[in-house]
Amino acid sequence: MLTRLPTVNLMGRLIYSMISSLDGYASDASGNTDWGASTDEQLHDFIAEKFASATTYLYGRRIYEMMTFWETALDDPSHPDFVRRFATVWQSAEKIVYSTTLDSTSTAKTTLERTFDPQAVRAMVDALDHDVTIEGPTLAAHALRAGIVDEIQPYVSPVSVGDGLRFLPADLPLNLDLLDDHRFDSGVVWLRYAVRKD
Repeated sequence: MLTRLPTVNLMGRLIYSMISSLDGYASDASGNTDWGASTDEQLHDFIAEKFASATTYLYGRRIYEMMTFWETALDDPSHPDFVRRFATVWQSAEKIVYSTTLDSTSTAKTTLERTFDPQAVRAMVDALDHDVTIEGPTLAAHALRAGIVDEIQPYVSPVSVGDGLRFLPADLPLNLDLLDDHRFDSGVVWLRYAVRKD
């Protein structure tokens, strides 16, 4: 007798993932993020592996402009292999940039949106069979306040910057469940939290 397995609905998850300082900032008071930059092959390959499962990236303007580096990284043969591996992953993904000030985008596979509609984003994610990342703490704050983020995955860098743009909104309580973690030789720690919806 044949046993019928239950049908599994594969829906995407909306994941907020970025580098954060130990004291909880995505950038310091001067807007600098160099303290979070890493030439660590182990970390780059781990991030590339995680991003490979999320083939749509949602960006605010500032983080998008920083990430455009990856559009041409393969053109420079002097870049190490791990940089080229991440560039390949990044270039293959669909990108959506939310900005009221950009006139156009400079990268392939990129759509410019003027407004961030949480319900439309949630519907898009639910219709996909792969994950979606949201990057940029200002854009992510809108999604977190709307309750549409499924997971928060910070890469916590071993540095305290004192002040700046917070990784998480200061006035938004969140209940989180730790699902996974990973430590790197560089001292960076990756944390994976589910956002409780109750």
